Order: sequence, then C-alpha cells, then structure tokens
Amino acid sequence: MSTWRPWSLRELMADLVAGRTNPEETVRRARGRIAGTEPDVRAWVELDDVPVVTGHGLLRGVPMGVKDIIDLAGLPTRCGSALRADAGPASRDAAVVEAWRSTGVVPLGKTVTTEFAFFAPGPTRNPAHLDHTPGGSSSGSAAAVASGQVPLAIGSQTAGSVTRPASYCGVASLVMRHGRFPTDGVVGLSPSLDSHGVYAATATDLALAWASLTGEPDVGRSGTAPRIALWSAAPLEVVSEEMSAAVSTANAAFASHGAQIDAFPLESLIADVTAAHPVVMAYEAARERAAELDRADRLSDPLATLLRTGADISDADYEAARGLVAAARPKIGALLSEYDVVLGPGAPGAAPPGHRATGDPVLSRAWQALGLATAAVPGLRDDAGLPLGLQVVAGSELTALRAAVWVEQHLSR
Repeated sequence: MSTWRPWSLRELMADLVAGRTNPEETVRRARGRIAGTEPDVRAWVELDDVPVVTGHGLLRGVPMGVKDIIDLAGLPTRCGSALRADAGPASRDAAVVEAWRSTGVVPLGKTVTTEFAFFAPGPTRNPAHLDHTPGGSSSGSAAAVASGQVPLAIGSQTAGSVTRPASYCGVASLVMRHGRFPTDGVVGLSPSLDSHGVYAATATDLALAWASLTGEPDVGRSGTAPRIALWSAAPLEVVSEEMSAAVSTANAAFASHGAQIDAFPLESLIADVTAAHPVVMAYEAARERAAELDRADRLSDPLATLLRTGADISDADYEAARGLVAAARPKIGALLSEYDVVLGPGAPGAAPPGHRATGDPVLSRAWQALGLATAAVPGLRDDAGLPLGLQVVAGSELTALRAAVWVEQHLSR
C-alpha cells in the first residue's frame, strides 16, 4: 500500500555534475516514474510533453512539479475547480516559476490542488499509505516528491497547505516568509496570509534548493546545535499521544547532542493567534474570491461555506483579528532573538485514513498568520509506520533550514 520513495536532490545533482546522467535522461527518469506510479498516486493534473529546455542555473535539468493555482506558461490553471474547467493556457509563468526556472529546473506540469487551495480534496493519494490522505492543499506536490516522481515541487500555504502534507507524506518542506517572493500569477485566497512553499525529499535537499534559488549559503551540512524553544501546542488540545511521544523522544536526543531546549513560553499567545487566523482568512477569501462567491452553488461545500462565512465577518472583527496578530509579532520576534527556532509537531498526528478530508491545519495557522519561515522535517514514524513530521519555525528561511538540517541529521542518531 506504499509507493513512498523520495528522490534525493543532492544525489541527483552529484550525478549531473559528475556526468553520470544528463538533463534529458533525468527528465526521462521522472516521466518513467510518473508513468509507473501515477495510477496509484494521482498527483498530476496535466503533464507538459514539450521537449526539455533547461537554463544554466545550479539546478540545470532538475524536474519540478507546479501546484495548479500557479501559472505555468502553456498550461491552464484550473485551481481544482469546476469553475476553471475550461481555462485556457497561461500566457506566461508566475513570478515564482520564473525565479525557479532561473535555477535551471524543468517544470514537468501541474500538480493537484484542493479547490482554490482550500479543503475539498482532489484525487491524490498518500504515497506513504495509499489509503490515507496526503493532506492539502498542496497535495499533488507533496505526493509527487514523496513517491519519487520529481525531486522538487512547489506549492503554497495559507493555513497549513504545505507543512501538513509534508508531515503526512514523510518529506521535507519550506514555507517562505510572507512576501519573500511576489505572488504575481498565483490564484490566491488570502493576501495577507498566502505564501510560497517548496518540497524536497529532505531538509538537506531543501537547503541546496534554497541556495540555488537565492544565492544564500548552502546550509546542508549539520552545524552548531540550535537553541530551541519547544512548542507543545497543548492549549490547542489536538496533538495525538503518538505525536507528543515522538516529539519528546526526538528532543531528548537533540538535548543529548548539545541542543539548548527550553519550554516555549508563549503557548497561550499562539493559541490566541491560532484563533485569529481563520477570521482573517475567511474575511479576505470572501473578497479575494468574490467572483466565485457569486457562483457558490458550483463550489464545494467547504469553499462555499468559507466564502459565505467570510462575507458575514464585520470589518471591526477582521481588524480586531489583524490587530491581535500584529501585537503578537514583536513578542515572537523577541523570543526568536533568544532562540534560533521554535520546534514542535508539524501536524496533530499521522495522516488520517480516507480521502474525504485533508486533515487539520490548526498547528500551522499561527505561524502562517505571523508570516514566519517554516520548515517541515521528516524522519519520525508512528507505530503503524506512518510519517510524523516536525515543524521548525524561524525568522528567516536560512535560519529555519540550518536548524532543520541539524534536527534531521540527529533524528536517527
């Protein structure tokens, strides 16, 4: 019941640099893996069969998947919705796709998203266990990486749309700080919350991808043990016993390898920000997707409910929620001047069985509202063998990745 076999970006790059493979062979490998696993995984909406064209960046020839709310020139952006079934091909790439293309990656096509990146599931299955949800909304991108169809795929996060699928599918992810790259060419849901994300097999692979994209240092080797504020999320009352036990065991190992670990002191504040996030999201979504709200009878029940709820939220309630988030930012900022990262569970537990829902994004809501960088780290499993992801939160992508690499490399020691 598993097709889980992530494809290491670092190993691929070593092969490309050494001449053991080339971009054309790499793309053929990706297409072959897709052909062999796609009937089970169902990660893709549409594949681009154009000849391989690579740039000259550090990731020249690396295949990539693109979430189907993000424009990819020559293919339609259907957003997982019947309302976009007849969409024509995009005339140009989204800004974030242009940025990734400059690294030399080869986008192979569009990956499945939930409807307009909200809760209505698509057809995608979890490669770690096909009878379980892959999470959402970036379900196709997470599953494409977890099944080894591609070594990189991009998604987006408004609540928990990147971190949760990474935790469920047993891969690594990075959610960029809000505004780190423009969202031109992305069909958004909530302008103050929408952020870009990327998946890879491991945090070490993410570090290489990030360095290639930004020119920042490659922090893919374990360095100094981080200073960790350990977030339990206890006030939210959602974390499973197995997840709590796995996090505790992992942190005991981290402490034994020199990490400074203290209890996160702002649990109630994060619970308050968590409660504010859905207010902001619904209010903004109702206005951002006003055209879809006018045709709510053709939307899934979850999305229609979100938009109708948002339309009923008053300006005063929206501003109050935004104000609460704004007041929390300097307090979290002060904490992150004392600690490198906040570390906690990436999801309440393992991926739930079934495909009628995508799981609960509650453990990402506060960090998304605060606009921070978040890395999901794979490596833990429950008693049934299902992945349990950790979540590393920091003030910058580089800090999150540096700590994520250290955490990943000490999970198995």
